[in-house]
Amino acid sequence: MINWKIIYKVLGSLLFIEASLLFWCLLMAFFYEEDDFLAFAISLVVTMFFGFVLRLVGRNADNNLSRKEAYLVVSLSWIVFSFFGTLPFLISGYITNFTDAYFETMSGFTTTGATIIDDVEVLPHGLLFWRSLTQWIGGLGIVFFTIALLPSMVGGSVKVFAAEATGPIKTKLHPRLSVSAKWIWLVYLVLTVACAGSYMLFGMDWFDGINYAMTTTATGGFSTHNTSTEFFNSPALEYTCVIFCFLSGVNFMLLYFSVAKLKIGRLFKNAEFQFYLLITLGFTAFIMAELITRNGYDLEHAFRSGAFQVVSFITTTGLFNDDAARWPHVTWVVLAACMFFGGCSGSTAGGFKAVRGVMLLKTVRNEFRQMLHPNAVLPMKINGTNVSQQKRVTLLAYLTTYLTLCLVISFTMIAVGIDNTNAITITLSCIGNVGPTLGLEIGPTMSWSMLPDVAKWMCAAMMLIGRLEIFTVLVIFTPQFWRKN
Repeated sequence: MINWKIIYKVLGSLLFIEASLLFWCLLMAFFYEEDDFLAFAISLVVTMFFGFVLRLVGRNADNNLSRKEAYLVVSLSWIVFSFFGTLPFLISGYITNFTDAYFETMSGFTTTGATIIDDVEVLPHGLLFWRSLTQWIGGLGIVFFTIALLPSMVGGSVKVFAAEATGPIKTKLHPRLSVSAKWIWLVYLVLTVACAGSYMLFGMDWFDGINYAMTTTATGGFSTHNTSTEFFNSPALEYTCVIFCFLSGVNFMLLYFSVAKLKIGRLFKNAEFQFYLLITLGFTAFIMAELITRNGYDLEHAFRSGAFQVVSFITTTGLFNDDAARWPHVTWVVLAACMFFGGCSGSTAGGFKAVRGVMLLKTVRNEFRQMLHPNAVLPMKINGTNVSQQKRVTLLAYLTTYLTLCLVISFTMIAVGIDNTNAITITLSCIGNVGPTLGLEIGPTMSWSMLPDVAKWMCAAMMLIGRLEIFTVLVIFTPQFWRKN
């Protein structure tokens, strides 16, 4: 049976964390003396109250989560966080529809970056900061953030980490997960600070610099301006964005071992990084050639636009410096492939993950060898580590479920009246936590406000399923999950 008391206890603790995040936005609203101050004050009080109630209900629970409870608490954490995250939008009146507010908040926490706000520049600074902060916290995971900050608050940390972490192969920096979490968050923080400093160096003010740094390193894509990075019209800022987005799409443990321990060679020997780098360079070169030959771009402009959009899509960031809807349609196929593959496991990027791409290629290679040598025992190694048969089966199950979900949701989107191109790319965007879509009705630079409410709820669900890598959420809906034994 599910021990609900421990789940209430953890959720209550997490709401205290969310209240502390709202407090920082309250200070921002106070500093700028804008009309969202009261909204954040009320949101803070309401969140604290429910956090206290949940802690009270679960006060006598032990501090040890089973595997079932870990899956349930992780899924519920993201749902509950997003629910209370809607309060500042609704109370301030800048979003009046709960569906829209929940879509926006879920898009933030899952770092998808799709928005229903047509004009973000009318938002006060506190709400803009809240949108960016939701993405920064969601980048490495809500519960993972709590494990790093207050390890004693979440029992069964290893099980929770397994439920929330990305990628098929989980590794740790330290035998104690809380220590590993602190090191990974340190890498994340250093990247964010360096990114913010670079942005300010090249012309952003401190508010834009901090906001864009949070959404860049979280590979989220929320912007403080309607035209994203295009607003600044600065090649230096765009190249800076490309660099930090690309780095944020690399496995953070690999970054730590390679950079902090001065073993850069280890980075380029990593099979997942090689795959990630190769497809980024290859796709950039292809789009660059298309823009030069068919759209008349000069060499530098074509390279900058191609590199920016490829990195933005493959890291699932969603920032833009050009309107890809006006590019040759063949480039849409390339960008859709970027949306599918995503970045590396253990990064803030979404998508299928580069390591799974490597595993699939090795599976295909082994299959050809097996046809020629039926009795051969063919191991699969990733960076010197043997991949068990169970993980190979899980990979194929994951791919099958991923593609099935894409097919079903795309079909449903078309059924509710969305055009074919948008339906497919909206689905890929949501399950991969990418943000922009491709098409004429809802282009890569447009908001998603025109979607019907039923489509927005489907998108919000797909964002969560994609962020928690499908099985963590779907396992809750299986009959076996709710059986006693």
